[in-house]
Amino acid sequence: MIIRSAFAALRQVLSPGLRRIALRSVGMTLILILAVWAILTKGFGYLLEKHPLSLDYPVVDGFVYFMAGAGLIVALLYLLPAISALVGGFFLDDAAVIVEATDFPGDPPGQAMSTGSSIGYGLRFALLALVVNLAALALFFIPVVNIGAFFVANAYLLGREYFEMAAARFRPVRDAARLRRENRLLIMAAGSVLAGLMLIPVFNLLTPIFGIALMVHVHKHVAGRTALAPPARP
Repeated sequence: MIIRSAFAALRQVLSPGLRRIALRSVGMTLILILAVWAILTKGFGYLLEKHPLSLDYPVVDGFVYFMAGAGLIVALLYLLPAISALVGGFFLDDAAVIVEATDFPGDPPGQAMSTGSSIGYGLRFALLALVVNLAALALFFIPVVNIGAFFVANAYLLGREYFEMAAARFRPVRDAARLRRENRLLIMAAGSVLAGLMLIPVFNLLTPIFGIALMVHVHKHVAGRTALAPPARP
């Protein structure tokens, strides 16, 4: 079921209907990545001005500066899930409407969140992703464990949050969370697909739209394709 849903989500991302949204999502992700990179490099430059790294050995100094720069790239990788979460919240309804209409035309459509609620959900997701990945970053210097921690943490986090975003179009947020807990293993498996995508350079820029499309399919499966009354929105 997960494999079938993943291929359906990939087909959607490459389809004309979703392609424009995917390109906008990639553009927004790149802008945020560049903004975060600028902040990190500015902060690192400030620290070097205040506390210069000088060991009086040019080769060693050069290696230290190189490793510090590489550390910024690693930090950016661990921040990418939070950036993806924020972008996913911004494009949630636009992408979900297309997936629901093309792959589930006979089902009642979900009800769009207000722009404020959708962005607020994305911000909450982004903050949670930031905390979880900063915790995983603390294990970076432990071989094997570092990749394992990153993968498991994001499989859980991405599965949980993208599923709840898709499910919240059909039911109150509390019920979406309950449905997620009842199907935690399946949703963790779907989250593993997203965590794996997050590890692939360039392709990881598609995570927000691919994640939404994937979890629309997963939600339809666990909900039994039954007609649901859209939740009341404030």
